[in-house]
Amino acid sequence: MRNNTPHNELGNTNKHHHAATLAPSPRPVTEGLEAAVPVKSGSKAQPRIPEVYKIQWGSTIWLVLLHIGALAAPWTFTWSGLFLALILHWATGSVGICLGFHRLLTHTGLEVPRWVRNTLAVIGTLAGEGGPISWTANHRKHHAYSDQPGDPHSPHDGPWWAHMFWLAFSTDNGDFDGYARHWVPDLVKDKFLMRLETLFLPIHLAFAGLVTATGYWIDGYQLALSWLVWVVCLRMVAVLHVTWFVNSASHIWGYKNYETRDDSRNLWWVAIVAYGEGWHNNHHALPRLAQHGHKWWEFDPTFQVIRLLRACGLAKNVVDLASMEEKKRRRAARTAA
Repeated sequence: MRNNTPHNELGNTNKHHHAATLAPSPRPVTEGLEAAVPVKSGSKAQPRIPEVYKIQWGSTIWLVLLHIGALAAPWTFTWSGLFLALILHWATGSVGICLGFHRLLTHTGLEVPRWVRNTLAVIGTLAGEGGPISWTANHRKHHAYSDQPGDPHSPHDGPWWAHMFWLAFSTDNGDFDGYARHWVPDLVKDKFLMRLETLFLPIHLAFAGLVTATGYWIDGYQLALSWLVWVVCLRMVAVLHVTWFVNSASHIWGYKNYETRDDSRNLWWVAIVAYGEGWHNNHHALPRLAQHGHKWWEFDPTFQVIRLLRACGLAKNVVDLASMEEKKRRRAARTAA
């Protein structure tokens, strides 16, 4: 998959990040807002380099089958299939992944009632990017080692590696339980989230069956096939690549509002298709902020959903630019006193 990568005798990939020869750059100033990356655990810390990446055949087959299914889209088009795919793209991509998995579970940028948290976790699981435990663990590790040795998906190892190839390999060194306890000790205590992680594949098979059966019940096998391809396969492939562009393109192209230790960038077109996640340099500079757009032109659709939840009384303690400024004012007042 990567021709410049040495292999060991077992066929596993020994990943040596070229940045290992560089002195680590200082962390960005975060105005007192630390990244939500707890590392307390009973297991050993994950090694930086070298890391042995074993092929995950389950994930690989899953992704290949989704892409094969998506190829049938031109021959199975229906307007209802397109409509449902667009609605679920927003629901699973923005509400499920961007809000639920990313800003809530990974970075704790807001607080919501448990039933809302569980609902967001279910919607995020339906995006097809993995369960909430593995997703958040990988993302917290990414922030801890961003574009440094140990980053699961840095473009320093190649743009295609950062975009998608990394998903074919294990990031936990064969110890998922220890990996999860290390990176997400707060989440492994949640039985509901652990159940979603364990039942990832059955949940998707059940959802695909429900979508297909509903289409058949409404208008026969042609609509059933259309919905299976468009609502399940093509929709998930589109959500996957949108998320992957944040990992790849937003670490290669774009501009910076903040000096950070990594190569994160703000990239407008990724921000559009990824519901505000493309303002990636802003996010890496202030990872706990639930608000990713920091300039007036940096529109963040996912943050608008968070504002709606807050207005409805379903979200509180939202970490945004306003709360950050208020925190700075209080700190200044205490210093002056």
